[in-house]
Amino acid sequence: MKTLVPASLGLTAILLSGCAMMGPSYEPDTDYQLTILHTNDHHGRFWRNSDGEYGMSARKTLIDSIRAEVAAEGGEVLLLSGGDINTGVPESDLQDAEPDFKGMAMLEYDAMAVGNHEFDNPRDVLMQQADWAGFPFLSANIVYKDNGKTLFEPYEMFNVQGNRIAVVGFTTEDTVRIGNPEYIGDLDFLSPSTVGRTLIPELDAKSELVIAVTHMGHYANGNFGGNAPGDVTLARNVDGIDVIVGGHSQNPLFEPDVVNNTLILQAYEWGKYVGRLDLTIRNGEIVNYEYDLIPVNLKEDDQLLRPEIAQNLEMLAMLAPYQQAGSAALDTVIGSANGDFIGDRSVVRNQPTNLGVLVARAQRVKTQADVAVMNSGGIRADMDGGELTYKDVLTVQPFGNMVSYVDLSGAELLDYLDVAASKQAGSGAFAQFDGINLRISNGEVTRAIVNGREIDPNGTYRLAVNAFMASGGDGYPVLTDHPNYVNTGFVDADVMVEFIQENSPLNIANFNPGLSVVRR
Repeated sequence: MKTLVPASLGLTAILLSGCAMMGPSYEPDTDYQLTILHTNDHHGRFWRNSDGEYGMSARKTLIDSIRAEVAAEGGEVLLLSGGDINTGVPESDLQDAEPDFKGMAMLEYDAMAVGNHEFDNPRDVLMQQADWAGFPFLSANIVYKDNGKTLFEPYEMFNVQGNRIAVVGFTTEDTVRIGNPEYIGDLDFLSPSTVGRTLIPELDAKSELVIAVTHMGHYANGNFGGNAPGDVTLARNVDGIDVIVGGHSQNPLFEPDVVNNTLILQAYEWGKYVGRLDLTIRNGEIVNYEYDLIPVNLKEDDQLLRPEIAQNLEMLAMLAPYQQAGSAALDTVIGSANGDFIGDRSVVRNQPTNLGVLVARAQRVKTQADVAVMNSGGIRADMDGGELTYKDVLTVQPFGNMVSYVDLSGAELLDYLDVAASKQAGSGAFAQFDGINLRISNGEVTRAIVNGREIDPNGTYRLAVNAFMASGGDGYPVLTDHPNYVNTGFVDADVMVEFIQENSPLNIANFNPGLSVVRR
């Protein structure tokens, strides 16, 4: 079975450690089987959804089955995560993702990349999560500013039947830009490529295979646009990485992307899929591989994509009290308002409302955007004045859409606003705005003022929208293929909860839609 070899304590130690390790103990010209299983961007989804999809109980059944199959054939399994366990659903968020990390411990993950959302909580919470997990959190490029040591172990060495496997972690540089400054102020997020050019040759000399478990994103052909460089760039810039198990961009790769002899993998999000890479290793080299993204009870048109995976009863019993406690916590008071916010379908789809402004403003503030646009179909109910609870917010925003943003030229923003302004009253596409003073006549923008000035076509402006709209939902322009597009990974309801907590008591006079949008 695989065994751990302690890693060095920091980047400086890595660079000075040398290669004083014993030679390989595998048999020459012998085939060894290693199966890498992986997930990424879990985001609090420890419990299956209302359609019975994904969830850690079914994941355990699947992974246990694969482990038994591989063991029967004489192979071994490494289970890895591309990070971002935190932030997604209130049942998890309210409990500091304790059920998620304890669930991962039961699943026996071997290592995890540190994601940017691991810094959504104070440092003591992060360290408690590492304790709950009991497996290594890895990142070679997160270092303390004062001494250059890594916050977590940069890598771990595994021995798989005499084959030494180095698993090294990397975290997106964007964490410094999109993370909470309060929790990362003492840290530097170095360039993974810069760190890798020094570290990977060291690891390559010590091991037969080098696996990078990353939270950097997969951007086809290395076109990372306004994001920090991702896995493709890392593979191009750094020789010697055999496999990259990625996360962050939350896209499924149904076949490995092969770049510079590196196999790049990513398994979408939320545990919807478990990635399976079966490797044949001979003389310290990969001589064959097979890959599959296995859906975990996913459905299409109400039909399972593959045979149903039963829930593991032991995992279910462990998680159920957390789900019950989380559901009860939804009644927690998060703030108050001195009047009603209007989100009734018959109103919000026909005219600007104060709730439309509130939702858009919460997203604009979270992303530090200049302008926010919200489709009225994503607002599902009024929010009555008085005490406000999590449940109130989830009643308004039940879909779990991610908040995103994109940096546009003024000309691009004006084009976008023309489309938004043209959305017909009475439809779910009808636009709600914040951060902009608009004059709309006959569905066309006749004046647009941002930050006290008319939009400069040559200027740069940040627009916040939800990921549904950014993907072209409700007929809005597609933004996801814009080079500056960023999916923050923050759920819209959580963003509004945070805004309410920080700004209560809410004065409805501050959300008067008539102050920003005039339609004629």
